Amino acid sequence: MVSDCVHCGFCLTTCPTYVLWGEEMDSPRGRIHLIGQGVSGEPLTDSMVTHFDRCLGCMACVTACPSGVRYDRLIEDTRAQVERRHSRSARERAVRAAIFALFPYPRRLRLLRGPLRAYQRSGLQKLVARTGLLDRLAPTLATLESLAPRLRGVPRPPARVRARGERRAVVGMLTGCVQGAFFPDVNSATVRVLAAEGCDVLIPPSQGCCGALSVHNGRRAEAQRFARRLIDTFARTGMDYFVVNAAGCGSSLKEYDELLADDPAYARRAADFTAKVRDLSELLAELGPVAPRHPLPMTVAYHDACHLGHAQGIRAQPRALLRGIPGLELRPIADPEICCGSAGVWNVLNPGPAAELGDRKAKAVLATGAELLVTANPGCLMQVAAAVHRRGGTIALAHTAHVLDASIRGLPPATLTSAR
Repeated sequence: MVSDCVHCGFCLTTCPTYVLWGEEMDSPRGRIHLIGQGVSGEPLTDSMVTHFDRCLGCMACVTACPSGVRYDRLIEDTRAQVERRHSRSARERAVRAAIFALFPYPRRLRLLRGPLRAYQRSGLQKLVARTGLLDRLAPTLATLESLAPRLRGVPRPPARVRARGERRAVVGMLTGCVQGAFFPDVNSATVRVLAAEGCDVLIPPSQGCCGALSVHNGRRAEAQRFARRLIDTFARTGMDYFVVNAAGCGSSLKEYDELLADDPAYARRAADFTAKVRDLSELLAELGPVAPRHPLPMTVAYHDACHLGHAQGIRAQPRALLRGIPGLELRPIADPEICCGSAGVWNVLNPGPAAELGDRKAKAVLATGAELLVTANPGCLMQVAAAVHRRGGTIALAHTAHVLDASIRGLPPATLTSAR
């Protein structure tokens, strides 16, 4: 696959790190050149690993490539090699160990809600921000603190929610890790929309991580363990579809058949599972709307999450759903192919460049003059919200499910613009 790259340069203008630095080795074709050196027997140097680590994995280059180079496979395989063969510094190992001991575990993340909510409400957060100490002493922690959304109490959805009216499908639903812990209102809105559109929704409380963060960071064996557990959890539910409302998770779930292809006990089951996976907007477009939409007279800018637009090729469906709401005006965002800088945990591992990309995206979003920014990934919501705040801008943010839910329930625009 390395030889498929003809070094045409079509990927350069869509690559976030090349746009930032103009460095050839921080472009997709430059990284492919380094991968080729590794295949030819060159040792894995610190410099090579740095260029691989700087890749956001946004897959904009895959969309742009006229030769069909599967850069996504190349970078995932390369990162797996890095994790197996490269010795990182003690600090890097500690940071990565902390990240992967926390983020792929929904229960551990939920335990943070109480202390974080108290920190936000006590006024201590504003005091710490004014001192600037956290940025100077612990930039990784400062990044996490700035990204954390304002938390609200939202009841967890029941294990099964019945369809309203005639049942059209039975769907399993991923509650997610970050989504479930920090954006439970997105899951609640998703359940209500699915039920209104004639779906029985199955939500086993025992479900865990899908493995997206792990596989995107070269931790393949860990991702496989998570995948097997999730397949087992939904094995006997009788679901017709498996619905995902987080773009990064959805792209990995649709590749379970490849992730577990060499596992004799799970290869067939993984392929069957993958065939049922749908993004929320994808399924709603596939089923067609039956729930009446009430007017939402407001201006909305829609941001393509990279792992929805580039990795899954889902762009038309969410826009069609939003345009189907009476009174809603959809406005385009400039340079939509450039990542906002979230990219899973990339913004935590690379806070400086991530902030630059976030500021770039926030500027483009604010230039639309829209009242509301809509996207389909929790990482994007946190990243853009933090960047807008840094710029002193004002725009409400919501998930696609929030907007559809408000329209179906006949709620006013203020429900979306004042709560988030």
